[in-house]
Amino acid sequence: MTVQYDVKSAYTATLPAQMFTGRTRLKQIVFLGTGTAGTLTLYDGTDTSGPVLWQGKTSTAVQPFQVLLPGEGILAQTGIYVAGTNISFVTICYG
Repeated sequence: MTVQYDVKSAYTATLPAQMFTGRTRLKQIVFLGTGTAGTLTLYDGTDTSGPVLWQGKTSTAVQPFQVLLPGEGILAQTGIYVAGTNISFVTICYG
């Protein structure tokens, strides 16, 4: 069995943030809410003007959320930019 590509990760505790620049596939998202309902949006590009790759909401519980994306993941043509409200941290896996 061979690996098609390396999978890497990026972490940020400050939003909004540029998580990756360049063409890649988003494979997994892990994030933690602050205890107040919030949102998390990942964009294709270098700011919030790009197409939305993925969007989710947090609950009022302080618990981590893990999103495993099926198949080859979501293709980002120019990068992964993340923005949100009431989010403590975000980790993405890409490759």
